[in-house]
Amino acid sequence: MFDVSILSPAEVIFEGQAKSLIVPGEEGVFEVLSFHKRTLSRLISGIIFVDETPIRIKRGAIKVNQNQVTVIVEEL
Repeated sequence: MFDVSILSPAEVIFEGQAKSLIVPGEEGVFEVLSFHKRTLSRLISGIIFVDETPIRIKRGAIKVNQNQVTVIVEEL
């Protein structure tokens, strides 16, 4: 499990723990799991899956650092 914060300019969309996070990265879809390598990536239009919960986004950015993930998005 790792900490996930998904934020938009207007609100906190999700804040809590997750086992898996799947995001539409600029270079392709990728999955974040516990103890994932440090990553900073832009996100394109698509769907983020927090475990199995979908969140539609227009674009955004993700930062993975140790067991903490921060995603800033523009929702559709």
